[in-house]
Amino acid sequence: MTMRLRQIFYFFLLGMFVGLSLSGLIYWVITSIWFGLTITSWYELDTPKLEADGLLQHKTTQGRVVRNHLTGNLGRTDVASVTQWLAPIVWEGTFDSTVIDSIYKQQNITVATTVFALGKYTRFLKDFLESAEEHYFVGFRVHYYLFTDQPEEVPNVKLGQERYLTVKKLPSMNRWQDISMSRMGILEKLIKDELASEADYIFCLDVDTKFHGRWSVESLGRLVGVIHPWFFDAPRFIFTYERRPESQAYIPAEEGDYYFTGAAFGGSLEDVHHLTKTCREQMNIDIANSIEAIWHEESHLNKYFLHNKPSKLLSPEYLWRDISMSSGYVKIIRFSHVAKNNAEVRPNL
Repeated sequence: MTMRLRQIFYFFLLGMFVGLSLSGLIYWVITSIWFGLTITSWYELDTPKLEADGLLQHKTTQGRVVRNHLTGNLGRTDVASVTQWLAPIVWEGTFDSTVIDSIYKQQNITVATTVFALGKYTRFLKDFLESAEEHYFVGFRVHYYLFTDQPEEVPNVKLGQERYLTVKKLPSMNRWQDISMSRMGILEKLIKDELASEADYIFCLDVDTKFHGRWSVESLGRLVGVIHPWFFDAPRFIFTYERRPESQAYIPAEEGDYYFTGAAFGGSLEDVHHLTKTCREQMNIDIANSIEAIWHEESHLNKYFLHNKPSKLLSPEYLWRDISMSSGYVKIIRFSHVAKNNAEVRPNL
């Protein structure tokens, strides 16, 4: 009898050991898969060169290093740092600049950067370019494409090594709204006709801005939107989407994820070309129907992002309201609009 009880006890211990081992194995498999997916989503090195250059393994191994500096053990817990569709939201404290810089250095990338300065907006060029040379993709090849109706007003700013500026003349326009809405068609044509063999990524930025801190390769992705600084912590019903069904930019009240600024967006050439082409086509339909979206190309940009989710979002650090304003969430201001009198610089106000 004693021997029988002892055997039962041993079998019981063995069963518990096997059961716990299997449970641990299952837990390890599930968490490993989740962790790998999170890394892939978070650390989005999605340049087409990645596979060609054999960096997929580097993506995984280096991604695990960077993940510790994202929202995992050492990341931010006070802000949302990933979207519902698992796209990263870049904040200070969610990336390791040393690691990510070293990876992209191997890619030999070129970043095209467009800016429009018509009329009195040429006064903002000097601060924009000088601050960009100090903070924007420092150590990487950048080609600025400046569109202006006054080439003679472009300041002589000293550019660093492998930094280039091309000035393109545009006709003057009587309404600032026309300047704003014409950008999509101009960018579409630039990408199609000139940039295919000249750049890997493109960012489209407003000129009445200034850089104050690092903006670099952590911002790169297939399709990149910048969360509008006025709405990053606001409920959806506050968003100033186009609410008139007659417009192609219409977004119903129950839809929408984030409100994106039209002052900064970017991504791969292919994706930004599709974005600009779609927005230009939608704006042309509105013009034919004698309707103008409430916030012009920004309204159409938000409609595009609703149905074509950005693969990476940049926090309001990448376009703040005013350098003198602060928020507990924003640990560093990288880029901001500058104070100006709209009635004085805009032609039809």
